Amino acid sequence: MRKIIFLSLILIGLGVLLCFRPDRKPPSFPSSRVLPASKKDLQYKTHSVKQSVVHTLLIPASSRFLVTPTLSPELSSLESFAQKHQAIAAINGGFFDPENRKSTSYVMLQGIWVADPKDNKRLMNNPKLRPYLKKILNRTEFRRYRCGQTVRYDITLHSEPSPTGCQLLDALGGGPRLLPELTSVQEGFVDFANGKVIRDPLGSSQPNARSAIGITSDGSLLVVMVAQKPEAPSNSGLSLLALAAFMKTQGVEKAMNLDGGSSSCFYYKGKTVYGKINQQGNQVRRELFSVLVIR
Repeated sequence: MRKIIFLSLILIGLGVLLCFRPDRKPPSFPSSRVLPASKKDLQYKTHSVKQSVVHTLLIPASSRFLVTPTLSPELSSLESFAQKHQAIAAINGGFFDPENRKSTSYVMLQGIWVADPKDNKRLMNNPKLRPYLKKILNRTEFRRYRCGQTVRYDITLHSEPSPTGCQLLDALGGGPRLLPELTSVQEGFVDFANGKVIRDPLGSSQPNARSAIGITSDGSLLVVMVAQKPEAPSNSGLSLLALAAFMKTQGVEKAMNLDGGSSSCFYYKGKTVYGKINQQGNQVRRELFSVLVIR
């Protein structure tokens, strides 16, 4: 009986030793690939840049979020847009005329053009703008395509055709293009005569509140809103060149400017930040015609 027990103990010991052999691989189990949270979640940050606070929101290409334009015939606050569309984030969109509340930028929703600057008589019949109309009507826009089973974003001129095999779903006009190069002159925002600036409605070279959207090399989107500081309303914010340079440091390859100044505002998870500061140091709140929503 003792011999049987002794032999059993020896066999158990050998089994344990074999299980812990260094050349023995641990058992493997099938598993699905799980992306880290940083690869699929929204990433909101603030940056202190040249007398301004820059708010950024990165929408990873691998995330489930969509970025789409929307508009309201009656000007509305950014919060109203966000709440109506159940958006987690939103930023002001394209240009409009605050006097007649007509768009000066193209907007397409679900394949239908819902805003056309050619319908704005104050724009089309303005004699001062006549030399620039061809450029104004062919400015940069942010686009969303459906290409097969995938969604694709791009930033391109209004006249550019859709890529082969892709259907244009949404578009929001703005401008000028910021990256890969600034195209203020080509889009009719800036003009020169005798070496002097004779047109620059955006104050391109001056610091100001700004809004923009960009696309990184991997297809992620970066929403940017530049806010002025209350203690320096006259010289805080960024110029368009400085905004482009900042976005380039964030890995953006294509970018476009959105309506800025008093229109600059950014909404995220129930909180709205305004970009423009008046001379009294107070935030300027302006109702908007179009908005980009993230949902």
